[in-house]
Amino acid sequence: MTHPSTGAQHAPHGHDHAPPADPRRWTALALICVAQFMLILDVTVVNVALPEMAADLDLGRATLTWVVAAYTLCFGGLMLLGGRLADALGARRTLLAGLAVFTAASLVTGLATGAPMLLGGRIAQGVGAALLSPAALSIVTTAFHGAERNKALGVWAAIGGSGAAAGVLIGGALTAGPGWEWVFYVNVPVGLALLVALPAFVPARPPRSSRLDVPGALLVTVGTAALIYGLVNAGDAGWGDAATLLSLAAAPVLYAAFAVVERASRAPLMDLRMFTRRPVLAGAFLMLVATALLIAFFFLGSVYLQHVHGFSPLKTGLLFLPVAVATGLGAHLASRLVGRVGSRAVAVGGMAIAAAGSVPLTQLSTDGSVYAGLLPGFVVASFGIGAVFVTATTTALGMVEHDEAGLASGVVNTFHEVGGSIGVAVVSTVAASGIERGSVGGFTDAFTVCALAAVVSAAVAVGLVPRGKPQQTGVPHAH
Repeated sequence: MTHPSTGAQHAPHGHDHAPPADPRRWTALALICVAQFMLILDVTVVNVALPEMAADLDLGRATLTWVVAAYTLCFGGLMLLGGRLADALGARRTLLAGLAVFTAASLVTGLATGAPMLLGGRIAQGVGAALLSPAALSIVTTAFHGAERNKALGVWAAIGGSGAAAGVLIGGALTAGPGWEWVFYVNVPVGLALLVALPAFVPARPPRSSRLDVPGALLVTVGTAALIYGLVNAGDAGWGDAATLLSLAAAPVLYAAFAVVERASRAPLMDLRMFTRRPVLAGAFLMLVATALLIAFFFLGSVYLQHVHGFSPLKTGLLFLPVAVATGLGAHLASRLVGRVGSRAVAVGGMAIAAAGSVPLTQLSTDGSVYAGLLPGFVVASFGIGAVFVTATTTALGMVEHDEAGLASGVVNTFHEVGGSIGVAVVSTVAASGIERGSVGGFTDAFTVCALAAVVSAAVAVGLVPRGKPQQTGVPHAH
């Protein structure tokens, strides 16, 4: 997963005159990629550690859900604002500020003695990530030019994909070894080293004048938080509970207010006219569903394996390794096919494969073999999801005008993070009985919802995804 944002649109294109190359640029790229790797790692690294956290801190299902969702919610909801801050304050300054916040928040999260401190740390981690990621990409796109830029962006994209894949394995190893706290502590020495090294290799550039749409960022983030709270609360209090209904009703009101603010703003956080571009709408939809499914699988699988089958964290992490490989293979194959058969065929095919892989997961049993049922289903489904990730990005960025690629990228990335939050919230509520009491029925119900979501999304993709073959835009987004 990489996270280009609005900052990417400012990168020079075409035959613009390039300034002299900075000899420090490749070292700067390496350091920035390490920082980005940490951010992406923290999306998935916590999943395997959740049962140990629950046991140590006496956490309920709702809190475990927020441990995952709070990070992706703040990361995605504030990412566009982070890109604007990089323009207004300078990319290097915003990068270092985000890294400092993320590092400090990682320490606080690891030291957590209860739910408030744990969730507060995860929220702060998301804020730091939202500052760091778009500023980092802005630096990469301005430090390199011509063919070098494509090579640098390829490295950036590869780091994103490997970070997500490595998360479950590293999370399992750390939880089984020194303890779940180390999935957060590991960021601290790395972050401190980067804070010392980055100023020497990343040049300071004058900030661009840019207005900040803080109300817009707050409205879209609070609106999504209300939606997720309502979904999570329904698992405990029921769909008819007043708090559930109020939260679910507040979400569309806040989204509508966001739309009004964006239309009135002289420098909107998100250009809502992008949603009139069919490729961008299709790409955002595919990214939302694909991320929701993949993060839901990691969440459900981690808890199911440890609660129902008694797997250790390390064994759980190792079992997810072929799932990560399958996701990468699906993405690689799709990157080749989308230019030959077009976006629609690959998107529909990927969702159909994800649905087919989900079917065995709906038949899980307490005494059934994990290796004959759950693992093959996960591998097949993740292969299809990997293909959808690539199709979402290439459709949104390769079927719009070149000068709109940065805006489209920001939209797709926002839906990526929000999709992860919503996916975890939905399956956590559906699987509430399984998560709280270890009963397999709750998990099979949740996987049934995933299968149905994939089937419906495949049908929607038939009508929504445009025909034709996308063109490469040079703006990265890999998962």
